Amino acid sequence: MTFKEQIKQGIPTTLPPKKEYDTTINHAPKRKEILTEEEKKLALRNALRYFDKKHHEELLPEFAEELEKYGRIYMYRFRPDYKMYARPIEEYPGKSEQAKAIMVMIQNNLDYAVAQHPHELITYGGNGAVFSNWAQYLLTMKYLSEMTNKQTLVMYSGHPMGLFPSHKDAPRVVVTNGMMIPNYSKPDDWEKFNALGVTQYGQMTAGSYMYIGPQGIVHGTTITVLNGFRKIGKSPKGNLFVTAGLGGMSGAQPKAGNIAGCITVCAEVNPKITQVRLDQGWIDEKMTDLDELVARVRKAKENEEVVSLAYLGNIVDVWEKFAEEDVHIDLGSDQTSLHNPWAGGYYPVDMSFEESNEMMANNPELFKEKVQETLRRHAKAINKHTAKGTYFFDYGNAFLLEASRAGADVMNPNPTLGREFKYPSYVQDIMGPMCFDYGFGPFRWVCTSGKPEDLAKTDAIACKVLEKIMKKSPEEIQQQMADNIQWIKGAQENKLVVGSQARILYADAEGRMKIAEAFNKAIKKGKIGPVVLGRDHHDVSGTDSPYRETSNIYDGSRFTADMAIHNVIGDSFRGATWVSIHNGGGVGWGEVINGGFGMLLDGSKDASRRLKSMLFWDVNNGIARRSWARNDEAVFAIKRAMEAEKKLKVTLPNLVDDALLENM
Repeated sequence: MTFKEQIKQGIPTTLPPKKEYDTTINHAPKRKEILTEEEKKLALRNALRYFDKKHHEELLPEFAEELEKYGRIYMYRFRPDYKMYARPIEEYPGKSEQAKAIMVMIQNNLDYAVAQHPHELITYGGNGAVFSNWAQYLLTMKYLSEMTNKQTLVMYSGHPMGLFPSHKDAPRVVVTNGMMIPNYSKPDDWEKFNALGVTQYGQMTAGSYMYIGPQGIVHGTTITVLNGFRKIGKSPKGNLFVTAGLGGMSGAQPKAGNIAGCITVCAEVNPKITQVRLDQGWIDEKMTDLDELVARVRKAKENEEVVSLAYLGNIVDVWEKFAEEDVHIDLGSDQTSLHNPWAGGYYPVDMSFEESNEMMANNPELFKEKVQETLRRHAKAINKHTAKGTYFFDYGNAFLLEASRAGADVMNPNPTLGREFKYPSYVQDIMGPMCFDYGFGPFRWVCTSGKPEDLAKTDAIACKVLEKIMKKSPEEIQQQMADNIQWIKGAQENKLVVGSQARILYADAEGRMKIAEAFNKAIKKGKIGPVVLGRDHHDVSGTDSPYRETSNIYDGSRFTADMAIHNVIGDSFRGATWVSIHNGGGVGWGEVINGGFGMLLDGSKDASRRLKSMLFWDVNNGIARRSWARNDEAVFAIKRAMEAEKKLKVTLPNLVDDALLENM
């Protein structure tokens, strides 16, 4: 069968042969035993309903074995034989260009060079899934190949509910992931209901089909590192940034450190992913000995090198060793997957990777104790460094939250609303006031032609647009404009592409709309192929997350999720090609609600109309909420937006004199 025929086939009527478990790739850890015997039968019934009854007898023992061995039913037998990567859009079967674009993005999310655990359909974060099993993938691709522009595919936490009649301006796909009743949104609830096959963790951009590899975060990380050094009044040159994690998102940190121009030390316990990042050029050197690491850092400091060093081992050992050897750390953070602390997101110190994985599956209670002991030790070591002048920030991975739950010394001795912890979130001190409140966030595009030359052309177009905008930009956003122009000019030489021909660029509403319109005109003229627009959910409007995206909201509303819901509803009727809303994301199940979108530019008048309507809302919805929270930068930005668009009328806050309250 050809590739197109395999896509159109969906779930095969004749069972494919059983596949051997491939030990050469990175697999998800075994999930803990959580289902009762009766619930296991329910999980098996749920899995078998995808298949003709005549196959149940053969598949039942196989699926039961998977559930026993891995804690989930992945249906490995149905993993396609074709290579998984984003093909040029014309290679996909279908009646709708929009549907074909979504197939491009789905396959990119599962590309072996992109996905963390590709055979388990997990893109990043340890549990960020595109689908829960391979039957869902096959059925979804089949539906997309049949879809017209007058249908919408409804995705129910990985399960393709079906094609429904709609209209050309409706989203082609509507995605929800993990939208639990609030009282059933604890970590063990995810374990249970995911094992049953009825919900999944979409992370932020995995289950939205908008992940573009570590590049997706490298720009934001570069901005964070640059502004972190600016905050402490230091140049990155010759100075040290220490962090942890080399997975799907955290793997961007060493590359970002190099672009920012500092020395980066990043610890990772997983040997396979460390080697992948080395092979991809996202780290410069890999080290396994702490004494050698200390010597190498000292040499780098002395020579003012720009270098990224990966330490294969536990980050706690690094913090403790550097304290013992008096190695000064200028910036410190952590980007391990602490949203998923008990299932592979964070590993205990003084245990091997293999020992940890075994304990995680077979003795989860002891594993949890070991993780919490490590968190207390981790925080203690950080505190030693911050006492000597290190600037430490929480990188939105729930480090401070989980450390506090473990009883670590991370609480603010004089807490205020929104400043409960000893250390700030990076959004509170850096990304919030410097970017999000002004409307700057991670705008993305993917060249569906798959041609590197198309990506180069879009880089040039975006740069030209930004340079023109910057000439008339107010002083308040000149630094943001300059940083982004510098970024896009260096994008090609920094070799950021992994998987699809994609780019990320921080831009405000004006920048996003003008760049998108310039792309659409270039597509119409035949200069480039169709382009998919999107963004990270980690943005101005898409995400309500009290310990990350909305951590610099101080009016008490940071625990509400109205903004994310409004965002995805508004994007839906303003012309997005697909929309998504998730429970979960980078800080944990039950800790965040986040929404995303994708939009195909095809050179048409419809695309031009949609991009102007949708992108304006997608950004200014969040600025309006941030301005109502009395954030000065957001008040400035929304007033500017109202001047530019007379139809926009936003309620502004009246400020209260603090002295009035103090005299009560």
